[in-house]
Amino acid sequence: MTGTTGAPEEPTSDVTAPLHLALALDGAGWHPAAWREEGARPGELLDAAYWADLVTEAERGLLDFVTFEDALGLQSAAFHRPDDRTDQVRGSIDAVLLAAHLAPLTTHIGLVPTTNVTHTEPFHLAIGIATLDHASRGRAGWRPQIASRAADAAHFGRRTTPQLTKDDVTDSERISQPLRALFAEGAEVVEAARQLWDSWEDGAEIRDVATGRFLDRDKVHPIDFQGSGFSVKGPSITPRSPQGQPLVVSLAHATTPYEFAALSSDVVAVTPHDRAGTASILAQVAEAVERTGRDLADRPLRTFADLVVLLDDEPGAAARRKARLDEVAGAELASDAEIFTGTPAELADLLLDRRSTGLDGFRLRPGTLPHDLTGITRGLVPELQRRGVFRTEYASTTLRGHLGLARPTSRYAKVG
Repeated sequence: MTGTTGAPEEPTSDVTAPLHLALALDGAGWHPAAWREEGARPGELLDAAYWADLVTEAERGLLDFVTFEDALGLQSAAFHRPDDRTDQVRGSIDAVLLAAHLAPLTTHIGLVPTTNVTHTEPFHLAIGIATLDHASRGRAGWRPQIASRAADAAHFGRRTTPQLTKDDVTDSERISQPLRALFAEGAEVVEAARQLWDSWEDGAEIRDVATGRFLDRDKVHPIDFQGSGFSVKGPSITPRSPQGQPLVVSLAHATTPYEFAALSSDVVAVTPHDRAGTASILAQVAEAVERTGRDLADRPLRTFADLVVLLDDEPGAAARRKARLDEVAGAELASDAEIFTGTPAELADLLLDRRSTGLDGFRLRPGTLPHDLTGITRGLVPELQRRGVFRTEYASTTLRGHLGLARPTSRYAKVG
């Protein structure tokens, strides 16, 4: 999506621009019964080697970045509360620490962990992501997430958050309304982190052994950030990272999170279920950009659509596999995102059709792992390459570079 502030324009697509693909990893896959599928590795879900295999496969497929889910409570079939189910995957490992482990095992793919911004200190979040950017040499991203489940607050005992009802979770707009204050606070957390990332200018570290001067103190700045419910003095303890500003990615379903993305994100993942819905959502994102006063010429916002994908080479096989998984799970797969079953060529057709609405790319959620991941990397990617719409090698070594986003200058650097 391109443009500047002013009246929202009808989304347009540059068919010569590269198509971007990201991967969303979660447990054994996005189908609740994925862990029971032949070829799954349920005994290794907490093993770092399992995740290394998945991410190196994604990198072989030349994907832009991979996101890692995280939460402050156990997974649940219900969006708004914990459950007592024992037939689905429960338990996970810390996303930021996992990404840091994977950083030296990969060379190009972006690593984007999810963190909670409601109950976690902004200073700790900022230095964790900045450290990941150093460890990966410029491939770090961050997916900030508010606490949508009230039960999470009990882990900390410092505050309470709104309890969503069963009626609330039937509609994305109804979900976001009680959480509006948390989204506003989340935007403040991201802004505090961005200021901390800027608090060390480039060149602040002199490291001159001869003179004994390690630091240029004039290039390290307190940020004195004052939010509605917290403050951060700064500066960061972590020097400016390779990207300057690690990439911020958010998932958005409704008006309030669209505004959060317009304020805070470099990439927004949306969840349309058809072509018309894609165009409508992109128009809503453009309206949020206008309301927040963001200048897209200065701060581009990349738009991705999420898709749950089940892929097989044989026509109809993926649909049959999904039906079998649904039967094992005892219910048909439901998702906030559109669910696709088909062949890699059929998925390529869909992606290119949807891109014409103005999308920059797609974040694909494999239904089962590793089966649908290899369906993406060894089926979909070659098909897109044959059509001349996807890279055949990485042209950049940073995540910002993959997405065509410039490295920003520290806001505290003197001009001229």
